[in-house]
Amino acid sequence: MTPWLLALPVLALVAVGATWLLRRHRRSGVIALVATNLAVLAGAAIVLATGPAASAATVAAETSTTTTAANGSALIAASIAVAGSSIGAAIAVAYTGSAALAAMSERPEMFGRAMVVVGLAEGIAIYGLIIAIILIGQA
Repeated sequence: MTPWLLALPVLALVAVGATWLLRRHRRSGVIALVATNLAVLAGAAIVLATGPAASAATVAAETSTTTTAANGSALIAASIAVAGSSIGAAIAVAYTGSAALAAMSERPEMFGRAMVVVGLAEGIAIYGLIIAIILIGQA
């Protein structure tokens, strides 16, 4: 099981806690979240700076693990690309579709132009799918 899947429940709890903190204590909550982010950033920088130097034997032993992790990361990135573009397309179609229906109710001859705008909004999802295909192809 990849570490990403293990971290998802922790990230969900952190998001709920941050939302609760910001709703209860607006100004001090923002200060606490910024301080926490800076502490995590400093810790990550320390780990990155003091990490052990990889020898040739270690690199050769970890090649298969790194390849599997890279493939998993590419699949996660592809799913994020598809999900993000689909959500964006859904929001765009919601707004353009309602505007197109309002315009067509006043002038029915606007049907063709209105559907072109809605189709362009749907194209956003296709862009995410293309990016996902490229990411999976390179994995």
